[in-house]
Amino acid sequence: MRRHGAPVRSVTAPAKTVDEFVAHRVLGEHRDTVAKIRELMRRHAPAVTELISYGIPAYRRKRIIAVVSPTKKDITFSFSRGAQMEDRYGMLRGVGKSSKHIKIKSPAEFNATAVRYYIKQAIALDDL
Repeated sequence: MRRHGAPVRSVTAPAKTVDEFVAHRVLGEHRDTVAKIRELMRRHAPAVTELISYGIPAYRRKRIIAVVSPTKKDITFSFSRGAQMEDRYGMLRGVGKSSKHIKIKSPAEFNATAVRYYIKQAIALDDL
């Protein structure tokens, strides 16, 4: 029950699809970056399912292998087992014992070769 004078809070329903998430939760300047990630996942990880998990886009095969998190400054592409990956491009960040992430600030900064390299490792680690 609302008290007199209390502000009305707007509740946004969580996205049910990745398309909805991108349309409503990703800033316009980062949508091309997310589109590039999604395209690489479709092309190089066809057995991986794209879904919403815990409110954000995720990619699952046997387990969740990667997630996409937008911020105002960039897109964070996290790998569940990133700490076990080789980092030829020096892009992996994070201090956790298992996950690591890369930050992509703009579509111009997007390195498809490097992202594909990390995606392939994420798939291989899911097979272990």
